[in-house]
Amino acid sequence: MFVTPHRRFNPLTGDWILVSPQRTKRPWLGQVEKAPIEHLLSYDPDCYLCPRNERTGGVKNPDYQSTFVFDNDFAALLPDEAPAHVPDHPLFAFVPERGLCRVVCFSPRHDLTLPELDLASIEKVIATWSEQTAGLGKNDFIHYIQVFENKGALMGCSNPHPHSQIWGTESIPNEPAKELERQKIYFAANERTLLSDYLAEEHKRKERILYANDHFTALVPYWAIWPFETMIVAHRPIGHLNELTVAEITGLADVMKQVTTRYDNLFEISFPYSMGFHQAPFDDQPHPEWTLHVHFYPPLLRSANVRKFMVGYEMLAMPQRDITPEFAAERLRSLSAIHYRQRAS
Repeated sequence: MFVTPHRRFNPLTGDWILVSPQRTKRPWLGQVEKAPIEHLLSYDPDCYLCPRNERTGGVKNPDYQSTFVFDNDFAALLPDEAPAHVPDHPLFAFVPERGLCRVVCFSPRHDLTLPELDLASIEKVIATWSEQTAGLGKNDFIHYIQVFENKGALMGCSNPHPHSQIWGTESIPNEPAKELERQKIYFAANERTLLSDYLAEEHKRKERILYANDHFTALVPYWAIWPFETMIVAHRPIGHLNELTVAEITGLADVMKQVTTRYDNLFEISFPYSMGFHQAPFDDQPHPEWTLHVHFYPPLLRSANVRKFMVGYEMLAMPQRDITPEFAAERLRSLSAIHYRQRAS
């Protein structure tokens, strides 16, 4: 169906992407990445995130047995009010930004990423994200909460101990702000949420669906930019992680394990990605237009050693991809739901 160059529209952001299926056969003589380290210790005495070890500044981690949360020692945002500043020119705008940044270690195990954790452990991670979201949202200066994970050195992760971050910010960041505006417009026009309608249509077509249960669906978005980009969408229009029921936490854990296991099985490596939840703002306003969803942006393209670069045309004009979202969905869907390391054992 999609064999010639074409553009696709992203209704969540209002952006377009160029799809060039005919480029999949081009030869690759560019940069080849090193394969990630596959054999990590279950406990690393030199890791500043492992239990009982000392972090920078002399703070010692407790002997934690489950998830572990602490304020980021090198936070990008601070809760203190900054001095008022009046810009001296409209082209040189300056607005102080307050916030809180936290780190969530998934478990005491240095060697177990999300797909290798059992469901109960993933549920605990999601419950921790929910609890932290609720707690941070009570601060009157926090108006948005971004939960995200950078997995792998290829995505700039500075420590291999599996962990995520939570940044509570005073303002609504760029990407959620674009999604907020687009979802508001759609809801005002249709009295239904954009993602609920989109999900219903994807289930009719089925070609981009990866996995679904009673509460969440994982799919490759029609407008995906990254080669094996995926999105997880809630089945009901909830705005925040702390609104999840116990059953929905279990459902989300199931879908996240399914997606990340297939990622690892794709090239039989610990698959790198940036993952993040897009929640509604914490601005004391109702957000009936919002549907909680999760974005996965993985950089690998052809193998464990060849990545997708966002350069040239992508930086200066618009994002471009070679393999179609339909091909990526079929490839991921065909993979086993059993992690390759477990199959080998």
